[in-house]
Amino acid sequence: MGRKDASTTKLPVDQYRKQIGKQDYKKTKPILRATKLKAEAKKTAIGIKEVGLVLAAILALLLAFYAFFYLRLSVDVDPDLDPRED
Repeated sequence: MGRKDASTTKLPVDQYRKQIGKQDYKKTKPILRATKLKAEAKKTAIGIKEVGLVLAAILALLLAFYAFFYLRLSVDVDPDLDPRED
């Protein structure tokens, strides 16, 4: 019977460790939440590289479109011909 009573009482060192563990958990829980939110934001955020690549692709398409029509619509003018000549 004496042993059963002895096991229910905890050592002060164990109680102190348990109390410190609870305090550390309380401190780290908001920090962990902030770290998790920061990681989520980093995953979903569009980076500068992606924006630059999209802008470069749009610029290349516009340049190709312009060059195509510039070369297609430019007409070689023959200086010997007079446009007012009938």
